[in-house]
Amino acid sequence: MGKNFRNALPVMKKKRFGVAFVLTLCLIILPPTNLVQAQVPGMPNLPTPLPTFIGNSVNGSSVSGCIRLDGRCVTQIAANRGELFSRINEVERRLYQISQDYFGQDSAQLNVRSEPSDSVRDIYVAIDQNEIRLMSVTYQDASLNGMTIEQRADQMVRTIERAIERAKRERKPSFLIRQGVISAIALSIILVLTLIGLQLEKRFRQQKQYLHTDPAISSRQLAISTQLTQKQKGQVAEIKHRAMQVILFSLWMGGFFYIIGLFPYTRFVQVIIYTLFRIPIRVGFVILIVYFLVRFSFVLVDKLTGALANNSLLTPEANLRLQLRISTISSVTKSVLILGYIILGTLVSLSLIGVDIGPLLAGAGLIGLAISFASQNLIQDAINGFLIILEDQYAVGDFIGIGQSAGIVEDINLRITRLRDTEGRLVTIPNSEVRTVTNYTSNWSQADIKIPIAYQTDVEQALQIVENINNQISQEWQQEILEKPKLLGVDEFSNQGVIIRIWIKTKPMQQWPIAREYRRQVKAAFDKAGIELALPHQKIWISHHNEEGRKEV
Repeated sequence: MGKNFRNALPVMKKKRFGVAFVLTLCLIILPPTNLVQAQVPGMPNLPTPLPTFIGNSVNGSSVSGCIRLDGRCVTQIAANRGELFSRINEVERRLYQISQDYFGQDSAQLNVRSEPSDSVRDIYVAIDQNEIRLMSVTYQDASLNGMTIEQRADQMVRTIERAIERAKRERKPSFLIRQGVISAIALSIILVLTLIGLQLEKRFRQQKQYLHTDPAISSRQLAISTQLTQKQKGQVAEIKHRAMQVILFSLWMGGFFYIIGLFPYTRFVQVIIYTLFRIPIRVGFVILIVYFLVRFSFVLVDKLTGALANNSLLTPEANLRLQLRISTISSVTKSVLILGYIILGTLVSLSLIGVDIGPLLAGAGLIGLAISFASQNLIQDAINGFLIILEDQYAVGDFIGIGQSAGIVEDINLRITRLRDTEGRLVTIPNSEVRTVTNYTSNWSQADIKIPIAYQTDVEQALQIVENINNQISQEWQQEILEKPKLLGVDEFSNQGVIIRIWIKTKPMQQWPIAREYRRQVKAAFDKAGIELALPHQKIWISHHNEEGRKEV
C-alpha cells in the first residue's frame, strides 16, 4: 500500500491544483450556522435566485414550471406561455418571504390552508398570526395531474407545508454538521477513487501509446490478420483510456453536484448549472455516445474483416486477393459508419435541444435534390467508387495504371483514389475520372522476358541455357513463382536479332524482382558460354554506276 501511494505522489502533485480548488470550493459551500450568522451581520440568509425554465406543454398554449424552495421543486404550476415566468417569480418571492419569517422564529406555528375564491382556490400560509396569500390554484394547475381544482389545492397545501418544514429542519446546526460529515466522507471516497482511476488511466494511456508507436506492431510487413488484430487491440486500448477519462470527469462533477446538494444554501447552484448548461450537457452526452459507438464499430469491423482474412473455405488465390481487399473494405466501411453516426447524432442532438426534426427530415429530400444538382461530380465519384470496390477492380496495395498515371494504390474511398508512382509522387484521381484501369497485380502477375541473341548464335545452345535457368530460378523463388517458367522459344526475328521469349507466372508484385534476377542470371550464363546478346543493327547497301552504265554495289 505504501509503495502504491509513493508511486501515486507524482500524479497527485500534478493534480494538486485541482484538489486544492475542490477543497476550497467545499469550504466555500459549507453553510454558516444560524449562530455564526447572528454573530456576523454581513452573513444574512440571502435569497436563492433560481433561474426559471419552462417545462412541458400542457394543452396547446399552456406550459408548466416548478416552484422551488432551496433548489428543490416544491410543486408544479401551469399558465400561458407568456405568463408562466412572471407567475413563478411572484410565487417564489412570496414563498421566500414566508419561509424567512418562519425560519427566524424557533417556536413559530405554520399553517397552510386553501379556500375557494370565484373559480379558483387560494392557498394561504400563516406564521402564527401573520397570514399571506401564496397563490391561486387554477384549472390549468389542476389539469396537470387530471384532478379537480379542490383536489389539486389540497395536494398542494400538503406539499407546500412539508417543503417549508423540511427547509427549516435543514437549517438546524445538527443537520448542517451531519451533512458536513457526509460531504467529507464523500470527498474522501472521491479522492480514493480518483487515485485508483489515475493509475488505471496511466496504464491504459501507456498501452495505447505502445500499440501506436511500437515499430514491430505498426509494421506493414506483418500479415493482414496480424495487422487487424493489432488494430483491434489499439481500438480497445483507446476505448479504455477515453472511458477512464470520462469516468474521472464524471466522478468529480457528480461528487460536486452531490456535495452542493447536501446543503440548502448551495442546492440552488445545481439548478443554475443545469439550466445554463443543459443544452451543452445533452449535446456532449450525445457526442460521447457517438464517439464510443464509432470506436466499438471499428473493433467490430476489424474483427469481421479479420475473420474474412482467415477464411479457410476460400482457395489460396481467392484468399490472397481478399487479403489485399481487406484494408480497402475496412477503410470504406469505417468512413460510411462515421458519416452515418454523425448524421444520427446530429438529429438526436437537435431533438434533445427542442428542435422539431420532423419538418427537417421532410425537407431533407428537397435539400438533397438541390445538392445533387449542385454536386453531380461528387455523386458520380461516390457511385463509381462504390462500383470499383464492389467489382474488385483494384484494392489498396495493387499496382495499377489509370490513364497516364501508374503506381501503387495507397488509399481508396468513395470519392478519390490515391496512387504512389515510381518516383514517389502521390497522384490523386477522382473516381468519376476512372474509365479504364490496368491492374498489374490482380490475383497473380506475370513476368514477360524477351532475350535477344545474334543471328549467328547457336539457337539450340541458347535455348538449353535458358531452360537450365528456368529450373534454377524455380528452385530459388519457389515461394513466389506459381508455375514453372514457360519457355515459348524463338518469338520473332527483329533488327536486334533472334528474340527468345519466356513467361513466368508469379504472385502479385513479384514479377519485377524475379525478372531482374532472371536477366542477371541469363547475362552471367551467356557470358560463360560465349554467347553475346544482340544489339540493334542494320546493313547499308551503297550502289553506283560505272562508266559503261552498269550498276555496281
